[in-house]
Amino acid sequence: MWFVSASHLSPALLCFYLFLPVSLLYTVYVNEEKTKPEPALEHPPRPAWRQLFKTTEGRILLLGIAIALVGLIVMVLVAIWSPHNSHMIGAMTFFNIIFGRAVSMSIGYAGGYDHTLVIPVNMWVETVLVLLFYPIFVFSMRKLVVFPSLKRFIERTRATAEHHHDKVRRYGIAGLFIFVWFPFWMTGPVVGSAIGYLLGFPAWLTMSVVLAGTYIAMGGWAYLMFGLQSRAAVFAPWAPALIVVLLILLVLAGYWLNRHGKNQQ
Repeated sequence: MWFVSASHLSPALLCFYLFLPVSLLYTVYVNEEKTKPEPALEHPPRPAWRQLFKTTEGRILLLGIAIALVGLIVMVLVAIWSPHNSHMIGAMTFFNIIFGRAVSMSIGYAGGYDHTLVIPVNMWVETVLVLLFYPIFVFSMRKLVVFPSLKRFIERTRATAEHHHDKVRRYGIAGLFIFVWFPFWMTGPVVGSAIGYLLGFPAWLTMSVVLAGTYIAMGGWAYLMFGLQSRAAVFAPWAPALIVVLLILLVLAGYWLNRHGKNQQ
């Protein structure tokens, strides 16, 4: 029996933590009675973190880390040849993590970029978020790994997932896909992956359904945001920036209303 506790991390660095999980330091506590070497064993037991990465969730975490690192390397290479494009990629990444894909894509289109840059960047960001969050959520729910600084975030995600659990369970896999695909408040890939776990779906099935719904939804958002920003640019030079500001205010209002409603309950 083993237990892993993650080192302290400031909540303000949550997005960087998700993209750089390999930088975390772990303290491993091992049950000494159950790990004492026995005469029949030729090799001592492996450390706990190796056992984690042998699980399906651990492999998903490794995949997320690999995709995140590849994307960061590409961003560095782009910065060498085209700093302006690199700045836009960084901006879309930041705003997607903080405010969601609608704001991120709107910023890309307002900056004069087309689908060939805006869609792949947002697909990369949300793919990494899902592949990193899901195993962390599962490890936390199973009490295998403790992330003190992420406890509130994980608990809020769990509460939201449980709130929508029955609605999604009624339709099974199709319900999970629609939950991720529809642009309702507090729906999306992160909460959807948590619901998939609570419903008992296999990890790779959950990842496939959640990411498929995410990519299809992203296509709809791309069509909407590109058309909106194109018409705004014709109307006035400042109109695209105004749309971005209004979207950010809308997201902030949604956060406030959601928290205010929970406080009243």
